[in-house]
Amino acid sequence: MNIFIKILVFILIFSILLSTSSLLIFATEAGINNISAKSACLIEAESGKVLYSNNSTTKMPMASTTKVMTAIVALESNISLDADIQIPQGAVGIEGSSAYLRYNEKVKFEVLLYALLLASANDAAVALAYATAGSIDKFVELMNLKAQTLGLLNTNFTNPHGLYDVNHYTTAEDLAKIMAYAIRNPNFSKITSCQKFSFLRDDGTSFLFVNHNRLLKTYDGVIGGKTGFTKKSGRCLVSWANRDGLNLIAVTLNAPDDWNDHAKLYDFGFSNYERVYFESINVKTPVISGNKSEVLLSSNAFSIVLPKSCATIKIQINTPRFLFAQIKKNEKIGNIHYYKNGKLIATSPLYSQEDVELINYKFNLFEWIIEILKGIFI
Repeated sequence: MNIFIKILVFILIFSILLSTSSLLIFATEAGINNISAKSACLIEAESGKVLYSNNSTTKMPMASTTKVMTAIVALESNISLDADIQIPQGAVGIEGSSAYLRYNEKVKFEVLLYALLLASANDAAVALAYATAGSIDKFVELMNLKAQTLGLLNTNFTNPHGLYDVNHYTTAEDLAKIMAYAIRNPNFSKITSCQKFSFLRDDGTSFLFVNHNRLLKTYDGVIGGKTGFTKKSGRCLVSWANRDGLNLIAVTLNAPDDWNDHAKLYDFGFSNYERVYFESINVKTPVISGNKSEVLLSSNAFSIVLPKSCATIKIQINTPRFLFAQIKKNEKIGNIHYYKNGKLIATSPLYSQEDVELINYKFNLFEWIIEILKGIFI
């Protein structure tokens, strides 16, 4: 091979490498790039489907995002929101963010929840723990029991506020699941979406809680969330947004640029996914030996989250060619399969919409065969 051919080969190889590099850069920019978080997760809230994951199953400290679980455990107790809570000595002067609660003053249970979720008050977290379970240790037991109930295998709590402890940890994916559960509670949703809340103290002075969640003002569709920070955990954030029926939850742990991280996560989610609605489908199936010649079967309307695409969704109805009476109303009979790009994306059962009674007559093999044939060919 002479020098001229060698030069041509070198130029060709270099061009291919340069082209490949450009393609890789483009592919990165098409997704989510420059996320500052050491751990991040984006899920669809109703199904729990993970739409984006980066280190999302790594155990990490979560600072005050802990208070999402604190709020839910407190809200699911038997305490009325209007109940007066007498502040114990153990809740006074807690390190970190504070509502500056005073020993023996009485504060409404609901006010403590606002202090917890808006001002991230650590003293409010402890006061709620005492009010709900009688002690911090017993309240933490309830927190961990709830985590187990939600199927969280990589989460453990040692306190209700989130101050650093080596045994106090979660993952971005687990925290997203906690938030997905929490937003089903209307009181939690109302409080976490509130931007400001003021209350009057026993001595007549007022106190204002301002929501630390800047996304409520800066990102269209954000409904609520919880911030957190300690030196060891870094900046932590869990938030919740909705557009066009698509509920997304974003989590970042140890994220120096968390506000922009969440904006990028939501931009990705809302640009690439959508909620698709399916109406009820009705079909009729022949019935043999019944007081009716056919029975109406119907599926339930439902919706699922799918990647955005112009591909047509095809359906396949799977029912028996005929049925024998007796049939009960709401009896499951068959199903409908939904396909997109040849891939099964959903299955919806078909249910009988009426009773079909068995009629009494003498068995006639010939007539029975004729009825079967009718069911098959007609």
